Amino acid sequence: MAFIDGTVVNVALPALQKNLNATIVDVQWVIEAYSLLLAALLLVGGSLGDHYGRRRIFLVGIALFALASAWCGLAPNIGQLIAARAVQGLGAALLVPGSLAIISSSFPENERGRAIGTWSGFSAITTAIGPVIGGWLIEHVSWRAVFFINMPIALLVILISLWRVPESSDAESAGLDWRGAIIGALGLGALVYGLIESSRLGFNDRSVLAAVVAAVALLALFLIIEARVSNPMLPLSLFQSRTFTGANLLTFLLYGALGGTLFFLPLNLIQVQHYSATAAGAALLPFILILFLLSRWSGGLVERYGPKVPLIAGPLIAAVGFALFIPSGIGGSYWQKFFPAIFILGIGMAVSVAPLTTTVMNSVTQNRVGIASGVNNAVARAAGLLAIAVLGIAMLHAFNNALEQRLSAWKLPPSARQSLQAQRSKLAAASLPEDVDALTQQAISHAIDESFVYAFRWVMGIGATLAGVSAIGALLLIGTATRKATFAGP
Repeated sequence: MAFIDGTVVNVALPALQKNLNATIVDVQWVIEAYSLLLAALLLVGGSLGDHYGRRRIFLVGIALFALASAWCGLAPNIGQLIAARAVQGLGAALLVPGSLAIISSSFPENERGRAIGTWSGFSAITTAIGPVIGGWLIEHVSWRAVFFINMPIALLVILISLWRVPESSDAESAGLDWRGAIIGALGLGALVYGLIESSRLGFNDRSVLAAVVAAVALLALFLIIEARVSNPMLPLSLFQSRTFTGANLLTFLLYGALGGTLFFLPLNLIQVQHYSATAAGAALLPFILILFLLSRWSGGLVERYGPKVPLIAGPLIAAVGFALFIPSGIGGSYWQKFFPAIFILGIGMAVSVAPLTTTVMNSVTQNRVGIASGVNNAVARAAGLLAIAVLGIAMLHAFNNALEQRLSAWKLPPSARQSLQAQRSKLAAASLPEDVDALTQQAISHAIDESFVYAFRWVMGIGATLAGVSAIGALLLIGTATRKATFAGP
């Protein structure tokens, strides 16, 4: 459920943008509301499972996710859809960490690797087929059906969990860091609000300035709390390990580049290149299949070469993949324009992901691998959350500048220019002015598409830069051999 929803909604964005008359800022919030709650409360969800029972919290998460999915499918407007997505993110924060924790506690150590491998395999399969199924549903039923498919899956999972999944908990689990969780979530939320709304209101707007100032203050308070409480949600002592710090910096930059850029790819494919929703959903299949097929091979790279080599090579290959998106224009074959970039990006991420996870696990003592994995997962999700907000600003700014340059040469009626000005925040989904002739409408449509592609190139250039910087981070911070950390931390 969580992996399907993490990939399929991007394919639905153009359809719901058109159906709900939403701006690009609105559809950013559709993604960000979910990601914000998931990233901010992921560690809390794991702690709740340890404290109150993993199966119990997992089932609560499934039920909440299913109810929120139904709300998403029935949402009459964009505001309700955003609110429902936030509740969906809360449900995901309860069920995602619970799934792996249940596997770890249900299988003996000699069988655990195969069990987790099966879990990873099904995750990859659902991530691959989710957008294709979602695209078909969007084309033949409605974008709302993308959310309703969670309902029968949820019912099946609840029945199986009650029948076959044993309850487990951690008898030594400490109390929950509620203060840290609430302050961290508020700080992250204020920062995302300030960044996203700045593209619509400008950084001089009082609400944007207040949000940014509040975010800085709240996140600073969060770090102070985490340094002082006895059971921190984010143990800062983990960052005493240079390798752990470096690996999480890599995660932040690389997953930020990936999440931020791929948010705009379905919009390009559907709204500008005029792909069907199914074709757009299938466009990233090579990327996912390469990750799936090469993950086992790349997992052995650390043993053979140490962590430094793959964590420099992988991001550099990914940077080339991002850069290959830049020449793409309007029209042309998928196999010539997009497949090479997606293929190379898939290889770069495949070389990076397993060594990155292994490096994180090997950089701390054995009794801390669970929390280290949770922190790294939260960092990856927070990176995508912030990158979508930041790259949204870059996208809208570049689009507006490019469109202004193209329109300045034409003598459009004031009403037509005013209509376009009001529609700019929709990017390529902007409605064409009705008070001009068909030839002018066609020219304006082409100008909008060209402006989107111009901005898309900037976004992909930023993605390539972030991937390149992550390779530099690996060069400077990751050792040639990973040693277990000697500190235990609180």
